[in-house]
Amino acid sequence: MDIFSHGLYGGVAFGRMSRRDYITAFLFGIAPDLLAFGTLFITSLISTGTMGRPNLESIPSYVFSVYDFSHSLVVYAVFFAILWFFGYKHFAKLTLAWPLHILVDIPTHDATFFPTPFLWPISDFHIYGVSWGHPMIFIPNIILLLSLYLYWYTRRRKW
Repeated sequence: MDIFSHGLYGGVAFGRMSRRDYITAFLFGIAPDLLAFGTLFITSLISTGTMGRPNLESIPSYVFSVYDFSHSLVVYAVFFAILWFFGYKHFAKLTLAWPLHILVDIPTHDATFFPTPFLWPISDFHIYGVSWGHPMIFIPNIILLLSLYLYWYTRRRKW
């Protein structure tokens, strides 16, 4: 799934109470990809002036390691447990946009480009999904996002 869709899903799912909550949930929705690809994206943009999909051979090895870490439900569960244990319950709920990102990525990443290692470091198991860029995924994604935000907008106006 594209990074902006992840943020929009996170925001609408977990950040509807206030603008601050929305921004926090949006950021946690994009966090797994931002952590893994943020530096690569910026350096690629500066050096080549392009924003396209890079070749796997040109991606530094640290990106794969950070991707494994940031796309792991196991890592997230530890993070969530720590927040909850120390009493940051409201903040912990906003971070649920992070595992939502992972759950959406599992079926929308094919095996050729960053399949989602959601059980890392316990297992490297991943699903051979359909790329989010495929019309079968991309078009319903746009329709669902528009529907969710239209519903949210109309509900807020009624209040």
